[in-house]
Amino acid sequence: MKNLLYICLVTTGLSFFSCDSSLEKYPLDKPSSSTYPSNETELEMALWGCYGSLWLSTNYGMVMPALLDITTDIAWERAEVSMQSIGNGSHDANNSWSEELWKNYYISVARCNYLLDNMERAKAETTPAVYERIKGEVQFLRAYFYLMLTETWGDVPLVTKTLTLAEAQIPQTSKSAIVDFILKELDEAIPALPVHIDANEWGRISKGAALAIKARTALYNNMYDIAAKAAKEVIDSGEYQIDDNFENLFKSATQSNSKEMMFFITYKEGYRTPGIVRGCTSRMGGGYSSKIPVQATVDSYECIDGLPIDKSPLYDPQKPFENRDPRLGYTIVLPGSEYMGFQFETHKDSVECWNYKTSPASRVANQDALNPYATFSGYIWRKYNEISKPNELDNSETAFIIMRYADVLLMYAEAKNELGEIDNSVYQAINEVRQRKSVNMPPITNKNQSELRSIIRKERKCEFAWEGLRWSDIRRWGIAENVMNEVLYGRPPKDYLHSAPKIDENGTPDYSTVTNKNDMRVIELRSFNKERDYVLPIPRIEIETNTALKQNPNY
Repeated sequence: MKNLLYICLVTTGLSFFSCDSSLEKYPLDKPSSSTYPSNETELEMALWGCYGSLWLSTNYGMVMPALLDITTDIAWERAEVSMQSIGNGSHDANNSWSEELWKNYYISVARCNYLLDNMERAKAETTPAVYERIKGEVQFLRAYFYLMLTETWGDVPLVTKTLTLAEAQIPQTSKSAIVDFILKELDEAIPALPVHIDANEWGRISKGAALAIKARTALYNNMYDIAAKAAKEVIDSGEYQIDDNFENLFKSATQSNSKEMMFFITYKEGYRTPGIVRGCTSRMGGGYSSKIPVQATVDSYECIDGLPIDKSPLYDPQKPFENRDPRLGYTIVLPGSEYMGFQFETHKDSVECWNYKTSPASRVANQDALNPYATFSGYIWRKYNEISKPNELDNSETAFIIMRYADVLLMYAEAKNELGEIDNSVYQAINEVRQRKSVNMPPITNKNQSELRSIIRKERKCEFAWEGLRWSDIRRWGIAENVMNEVLYGRPPKDYLHSAPKIDENGTPDYSTVTNKNDMRVIELRSFNKERDYVLPIPRIEIETNTALKQNPNY
């Protein structure tokens, strides 16, 4: 792609700054920062640069939102120390992953600011509807980046224009003020965005996607009335629906046909692909199995009678994966199942496993049991770990979902429940998610507010595992210190649990009464300081560069 923008960038990554006018730009007949964008084509190309910011990635090229889950109670990272430290509470302002995340988000904001500051240059050469749509898309993207910034750090600098170096010392703006800004931006953007996105524009922002992010922003900040109204507008639009097949939501070949997809990051082989498959896949499949779910995630899924495993008569400790919510098997590769042409088995005595790629199937050395860097928990993610072509782990074209319709439904139900407005629409929203054809869990009926709160929280945990939502969920609910100050366990290396753990109202297992608890794999002791860890520390290099910044409390 041609270099279209000639813009000075401060090493902190806080923002783009205007260049010294004395710097010549060659060749003079090509686009420069003084003229770009000048027409509709250039305006659209600049827009793609803003969309490109969604590809924020570190660690095998994995997208940022998914990686947030690794630092919560549902997953663990073997290879990246800076991410481990956030999960175990040993992180500080020098954390490299936090620094990279901050930098990339502000670079993204800066791209949006530059275009919004300069798009007037192209107005006369651009169709009015196209101009307003592009403006709305950029406003949406900037609002989304600020949502992620506030969710991760709380109060942050609010930069809404291209800055000069003299303007670079910017203090934090309160989170509440930025939330107001986000909602205002979205309200301005929504009228200009299309209701429907055609196949040739797959990946662009729709009115429904903007309303859904408005609902998320409001819900995350306890503005339940705004959240409920925005979600209801999406529901009433009729533009979206729950996909019958849960598994197909996370496969490249079927995503584009799903009406549940709303806002997502697209990939294309030969241009940009994620490393999520290689980082997560089994050793037998050629991956590193370094980003893994833990035993507590597995045990959070109900049995098919709608009861938790400590209450259901259908739960058999010797056959722990039978009679379980189908989303468990769609989300996590379970021991004994087939995956990527091999039997996935993590029992340490299973030195051989079945190779289903041969006819007839043959026995081969089982690297998921023998390799010292095989999954430390005994499980790996299935969600997103699909490849378009055999043996091409780094060329997945599966889009990463930031927002899907199931989230809208559960946000609506949660907001209405917190408002005390429990009616049939609340049950209908929850049950649409629980009862998609490939899941078909028992419907929820006749519950009080406290019971519904518990149901919604557990539903979100199981529905959205490995989609990057757990970080914000446990913080906005105020339960992070309860679910994070625990030992992360994996399955016993040569067995299953002999009894079910106790499952609390948030879907969190307690293993203290499990008879063979001492046989479980101990992965890590998680630690969460409620006086500090609800946000990350402002990176030290940012505070040293921008002296107007103040460090978050207790860092």
